[in-house]
Amino acid sequence: MDAGTTGRARLVLLGALAPVVWGTTYVVTTELLPPDRPMTASLLRALPAGLLLLALTRQLPPAAWWGRLAVLALLNFGAFFPLLFLGAYRLPGGLAAVVGSAQPLVAAALLWTAFRQRTPLPRLLWAAAAVAGVAVAVLGGPVVLDPLGLAAAVAGTAVMAAGVVLTRRWGLPEGLGGIAATGWQLTLGGLMILPLVPLVDTGPFVLDLPAAAGYAWLAVPGGAIAYAAWFHAGRRLPSTSLTLLMPLTPVTAAVLGWAVLGEALTPLQASGFGLAVLAALAGQLPAPPGLRRRHGSSRTDAPDEPAASRRGGGGGPAPHPGRKG
Repeated sequence: MDAGTTGRARLVLLGALAPVVWGTTYVVTTELLPPDRPMTASLLRALPAGLLLLALTRQLPPAAWWGRLAVLALLNFGAFFPLLFLGAYRLPGGLAAVVGSAQPLVAAALLWTAFRQRTPLPRLLWAAAAVAGVAVAVLGGPVVLDPLGLAAAVAGTAVMAAGVVLTRRWGLPEGLGGIAATGWQLTLGGLMILPLVPLVDTGPFVLDLPAAAGYAWLAVPGGAIAYAAWFHAGRRLPSTSLTLLMPLTPVTAAVLGWAVLGEALTPLQASGFGLAVLAALAGQLPAPPGLRRRHGSSRTDAPDEPAASRRGGGGGPAPHPGRKG
């Protein structure tokens, strides 16, 4: 295995860390947190994690980058978290998981619409297989659609996909490290969520020992560590490859539900989750060289490079030749 392949595999493992950790949110929320406080959970997942990372790094972004950080904070946290919880509260959990697993297809559509970038066909097929696997695993019987919940789930998937695409395209400005950029996004996103807490949350706020442990888990492993890993990988892997790891979230949630909460996991569900995991991993393979030559490397994955790297301006490391797929 050459150095390029090893480096890519490490990035994939690092990127996979985030959706696996996020898959613990269901167990933590149901077993440890007070009910009917979704915005409180979102706020305490983002703001303390952001402040912690800022205290560790103590880096200010360049003045010209505040606008971009605000956009990324809105997409990744300020808009995504409220839409995520609105969809989760109003839709069956399985349907919400299926919509979320379609994120690589949404990212591919955004890349083509905004930047005329083609996503390799094998990756699109693996993305479709991942959606099918999650659907087989989590959908059973008739599904009652809530229009508002479905719209929120679709919008949440779209804004997170847009956040991944722009994180990859914009890279980092010179003088601002990835952990500091993550800290600023978490902090700004938390401040955007703050006004929603009294408007949305209805249950009493209880901060006993289980709740404190739950909020700490969401903030540190689920916030600071997971998002630092996610954004680090997101600046180096193609956007559709990274988002193909998202089915690992419902897979982790289902495994923990079976192991910790005693929830049933049928052979059909296990097969569906197995297909989703296979698709998530197979979709990380680079596009075949013949496919890249046929489409032209400048039209397949090259526009997904960090913008500053293409300008030669210090926006993160330039991609290794031959690792654009």
